[in-house]
Amino acid sequence: MAALRLDLIKNYLRPHKKELLIGGLCLIFVNILSVAIPMEVRSIVDDLKKGFTFSDVLNKSTWLIILATVMGGVRLISRQLVFGVGRQVEVSLRQKLFDHMLGQDPAWVQTIGTGEVITRATSDLENIRRLLGFTILSLTNTLLAYTFTLPAMLSIDPVLTFFAISIYPALLGTVGLFGGRMVKQRKRQQKALSELSELIQEDLSGISAIKIYGQEKAEQNAFKKLNIRYRDAAINLARTASTLFPLLQGLSSISLLLLIAIGSGQLSKGSLTVGGLVALILYVERLVFPTALLGFTLNTFQLGQVSLERIEEILNNEPTIKDKDNAININKPISGELEAKNLSIRYEDSQRKILDGISFKIKSGEIVALVGPVGCGKTTLARALGRMVNIDEGCLFLDDYDVTNLRLEDLRSFIALVPQEGYLFTETLTENIRYGDPEASISKVEESAYEARMSDDIKGFPDGLKTLVGERGITLSGGQRQRTALSRALLVDSKIIVLDDALASVDNKTASAILQTIKSQFNKTVLMISHQLSAAAACDRILVMNDGKIIQEGTHQNLINKDGLYKSMWEREKAKEQIQS
Repeated sequence: MAALRLDLIKNYLRPHKKELLIGGLCLIFVNILSVAIPMEVRSIVDDLKKGFTFSDVLNKSTWLIILATVMGGVRLISRQLVFGVGRQVEVSLRQKLFDHMLGQDPAWVQTIGTGEVITRATSDLENIRRLLGFTILSLTNTLLAYTFTLPAMLSIDPVLTFFAISIYPALLGTVGLFGGRMVKQRKRQQKALSELSELIQEDLSGISAIKIYGQEKAEQNAFKKLNIRYRDAAINLARTASTLFPLLQGLSSISLLLLIAIGSGQLSKGSLTVGGLVALILYVERLVFPTALLGFTLNTFQLGQVSLERIEEILNNEPTIKDKDNAININKPISGELEAKNLSIRYEDSQRKILDGISFKIKSGEIVALVGPVGCGKTTLARALGRMVNIDEGCLFLDDYDVTNLRLEDLRSFIALVPQEGYLFTETLTENIRYGDPEASISKVEESAYEARMSDDIKGFPDGLKTLVGERGITLSGGQRQRTALSRALLVDSKIIVLDDALASVDNKTASAILQTIKSQFNKTVLMISHQLSAAAACDRILVMNDGKIIQEGTHQNLINKDGLYKSMWEREKAKEQIQS
């Protein structure tokens, strides 16, 4: 796995070789100057014995300022280049991740959890950015610092150099000890934050249910528990960090004390000049930071590799529903005929078939109702028509084309599925209605709204079509949301419309009028899944489902004149209407 992750790192960095090369050359130049400046300081201090004129002081000071300024400028360039690579990889990887997730099966998104996906798209990508920016810069800088600085220190005094860096293993050990703990604490904090985000998202989406059942207190307590868990994780991380940094400062001070203590003896013996001691102090201070940072860098590297695995887990997840390599691209209009031949569907880990060998044929322009008890498989059939669930070859046909052989983009452009809870975005009514065709004119939006019997409602809104519907259409009633979703389906040029209980919140009279409008003005094939038998009665034919099978088929008049499930359902609906009236 480690080798695989290193290969991934190389793949991510390969498009940015130029920036990394220039950044690396800048780092080499910075480290050369970092060695040269203390040597200049050594020379200046040792020359003090000879005496200085004001001109000498000015010249030497100016030279040091120039070197320090150049070093700072080049260091800034190197940081911008290398950190910029991390940012560029983060942006491109986030786009790749988003594009990939849009291609996943809906069931996968629901299984992994929205909060988990968001965490991977934010926190994990930040870890990868640090891995490919900060970590690379830090490791390279540390390697170069020791490569250039140690020889310079040894050339001044090998004994003092040995004692000065003898404390560094303790620095690394301390960082390693605390760093591993900090990685675990950071993961716990990250997990707690993910749980908080998921709860907030669920509660905002289900705010109506919370209020209906009076569960505000329960949700407050749940949030409080998660919030405290996040607080504790954050405090533990801060406590570890606040303990570690004073320890590192103390250990680095010991290194300087050893250097001064032993260096004083070397000065008295005459084996070391004052300038040499000053240069060694500058070199030691220069090595302390990258040495201490090395532990954090390694921890960041490990954390980044874990995040790489989490991101790759998503990117390597291939959707089960996808185009075949030789998928058919239909470049001509279709008539809109649908046919099922012994169609069966069984979900994973389920012993029962949701659809059990159903067969039917819907002619072009025909309006067919699909009715049956709750859980009999009606919604699964609707999802199968747009290949939102896996289906076998040779079971479902559109104009004699096996739908499994068609491009998904084409298939879903031919079939407009309107679910019971049509998702509305936090946009205006106009943007929601023309979501399937963002370039549609306002006149076309108005026409679609009119055909869906939404015009009178829109006139009653203060801002008309410019009304913001709120998150998931919260400002609209159930019927208005459904008719807005239907308007969206009518606007796009889909030959087939599947209404999956999409008129459940609309009265029977309005539902029947909408169906007649679709038939007379749009000439579309319609499959209406409904529990409203009065609306289904207006359809050309009715298919009756039970336990995943089609058990009856015919017109409304034929079905109520013979014993069976449809007749009993019709009688129950009429009895219920009489009681309510």
